[in-house]
Formats: sequence, structure tokens, C-alpha cells
Amino acid sequence: MGQSRFIDFLFVLLTCFTCFSSSFGDQNLDKITELPGQPKNVDFNQYSGYVTVNEEAGRALFYWFIESPLNRRPETRPLILWLNGGPGCSSVAYGAAEEIGPFRIRPDGKTLYSNPYAWNKLANTLFLESPAGVGFSYTNTTSDLYTSGDKRTAEDAYVFLVNWLERFPQYKYRDFYIAGESYAGHYVPQLAQIVYERNKGVQNPVINFKGFMVGNAVTDDYHDFVGTFEYWWTHGLISDSTYRNLQVACDLGSATHPSSECTTALEVAEAEQGNIDPYSIFTQPCADTTSLRRNLRGHYPWMSRAFDPCTERYSKEYFNRPEVQKALHANVTGIPYQWETCSDVVGYNWTDSPLSMLPIYQELIAAGIRIWVYSGDTDAVVPVTATRYSIDALKLPTINKWHPWYDNGKVGGWSQEYKGLTFVTVTGAGHEVPLHRPRQAFILFRSFLENKSMPSYLYSLSAVNKWKEF
Repeated sequence: MGQSRFIDFLFVLLTCFTCFSSSFGDQNLDKITELPGQPKNVDFNQYSGYVTVNEEAGRALFYWFIESPLNRRPETRPLILWLNGGPGCSSVAYGAAEEIGPFRIRPDGKTLYSNPYAWNKLANTLFLESPAGVGFSYTNTTSDLYTSGDKRTAEDAYVFLVNWLERFPQYKYRDFYIAGESYAGHYVPQLAQIVYERNKGVQNPVINFKGFMVGNAVTDDYHDFVGTFEYWWTHGLISDSTYRNLQVACDLGSATHPSSECTTALEVAEAEQGNIDPYSIFTQPCADTTSLRRNLRGHYPWMSRAFDPCTERYSKEYFNRPEVQKALHANVTGIPYQWETCSDVVGYNWTDSPLSMLPIYQELIAAGIRIWVYSGDTDAVVPVTATRYSIDALKLPTINKWHPWYDNGKVGGWSQEYKGLTFVTVTGAGHEVPLHRPRQAFILFRSFLENKSMPSYLYSLSAVNKWKEF
């Protein structure tokens, strides 16, 4: 090599090293030293902060990233992005704080305790508050709060991923998955589609996308209406006459807001259901459940905004504490409002919402992307019947017919494997499956990552000791 070429080579090498060092420097600024009230002997690294997704508008999204424990070798584990829905609800409030994160918040709103079935034991877990205006994520353009919708949310999430990987270059090319629930039934496949399409023709893509998983997911307006009304009726929540009225009055799958006749029928249905928790129909509701039942989406007037107001209350108290925000590197711009579990402004002003995600499913199934769909069977908001109707509409060949799966010899739910999609139910779980059935949700996630069938009866007995470690 000539002297001039050698000097050029050294310059490029030095530039790359400087960029790489700078990236690690940026991530170190986001490293969480310790969260107020966290348990002792935390054996994993945590990071949180902001990633700008639109310089001109000043949109920045807040993330909380939890690596796998050091003894589980995080450098060998995949990366998963978790999204909650709403639209307008926080992945920190729900996914991280009461479902799959490493900590749960005690009723005092000040201290934390460990979640033995945290998903970071299996994968490095990234929670994103999206879109801007949700949780700690913000925009400097006020009109953004009133113009959020599916399209911009997906585009911003993709930009977030690209920029986040520049800050955490050690996760480039790592196996990557997306998961979420509820209205993330839109977010997840839409983001998956963008990643897939922009990876086309790239031999070794930076975002090494392998698959996605959604739970109790808003999927197809027509089937969600049909399946929800049927669930209410078959579970004795509404009368025969109200069931018939809903079928007649509600234009199933309409692109417009429900008619006044449909709204009236839905109000009758709500009155007949009484003071239950629609997100978990067999568990006791919190005392003020009814006061928090709000309609975030015109297409789904029965959707209230949170699963458990009591748990939600703990999150609201904890994440509004100044010392917690400081530890999380959150609210650095002094957002002129309190941190909320869900943003009514964003939710009520949602601008675009396609009627169906099924065309995206068809595209990604044809591309060989791993897709799992799961459903807690005591959820009356996006019930198992709605999901089954949506999957049936895909008309996929069955590979492994309907069968029970087991946890320690007991039925954990049922499953059916199709060509290109696996469907799993979790018995006794509500809308937030990992909240009500954390162990079963953990088994589900592990099976998804390993791309293996859910445990059989015999396997579940042989695997008891294996699961005890968690």
C-alpha cells in the first residue's frame, strides 16, 4: 500500500472509530444510574432519553431500554421493540410498568418491586412512547398533537429506530422483533411493513427484522365489530334484543363514525353490562372504573382508556415524581402538562386509521416474516372472537389444528398454527395478557422467539424445573 493510500486508510479508520466512540458516548449519557425506589442488586443496564424524529417540527420520542441481565449475556440476545396502543397511550405506563418490564410499582407510588417474568430475561427490551404528545414524548409544533394518525406514527417510529441504532450501534444487525397490544395492532404491522419494504434489496440490513407479535389487537374493523358483539352476547353481558339491535344499527366496518342509532345501542349495551371491567370481565373492577371509561376512537366506542385504573394510578404518581423524571432523563424541556398514562388530546383527534391490517398481514406472510397473534380470552374490548374472525378472513392453510397448550400440566390456553401465522389464546387473561398471566405470557414469548409450538402436556411437565428459574 502506498504512503498516501495508507494515510487515507488511517483517516477513514480514525473517522469510523470516532463516530463509534461518539455513539457510545451518547448512549452513556442516557444510562440510568438508579431509579428511585428500585430493588437492590439490579443486574442489568438501563437507558432512557429522547431521540429526535423530525428536526423541523421538533418532534422527539422518549424511550426506555432495558438490557438482558449480565449473566444472560445481553450481547447474544435479540432486540424487541414494545408498543402500546390507545391510540395515545404510553408504553412506559402499561408495557413497562405493569406488563413485561422488570419492575412493578407498589401502591405507594414510590417504590418498585421485581417482576419475575420480565421479558428482558429473554430479549433486550425497548419501550417507546409514541406518537409525539404521548407520555414524555413531545413536539414543538402544537398542531402535531391534533393531527396524529397511523401513517405519521409509523414513519416517526421508523425514523426513531434508525436514529436509535446510531446511538446503540452494538444492536445493528441484531435479530429484531416488534410486539404490542390493543391499538398497537395497527402500529406493529404498519411499522413492520415499513421496515420490511425498506430492507428490500439490502443484503445485510441494519434493522435485521425477523417478525412481530400482537395481542388482543385491533386488526380489522368489520371483524372487530362482529366478534365483539358476539362475545358480549355469548358471555351473557347483553340481552338478545340488544345483540340484534347492535347488528342492525351499527354499520360494521364503516369508515365513518358510528351513527346515532349505533351509539344508542352501544349505550344500552354498556348499561346492561353494568359496572364490570370490560378489559377483564371476571375480575373485580377498581372503585372508580366507570369514571375512567372514555372513548378514544370513534370506530370503537366501547374502548375505554386503561385496563386497571388502580394500577394506572400508581404509574401516574411514580412517573410524575421529579426525582424519577431526573433519573429517567425525562421531561428535559419542561413539558407544560403532567405525564399521563394516555393523552386524550392525541386520542380524540386521531386523523387516519385504515379499516384493516389484513392486507399488510398478507404481504408479510408472503415474505416469510414470522407472525404470532395471541389473545387473552376474558377481554371484552378486543375479544378472542374478533381476532379469530380476522385470522379466518386470511384463509390460511392449517399446519397444526386447534389444540391445548400446557404450563406444568395445566391448560394455559389453545393454539392453532397456520401457514405463515401462529395463533395462541391465554386462558383467564384479559386485555393485557402479561398483567393477568405473567408466567403464561413469558412462556408464550419464549416460544415465539424460538419459533416453536406452545408446550405440549408432556413437555410442560418435563420443563417445570426449567421454568422455575424464572
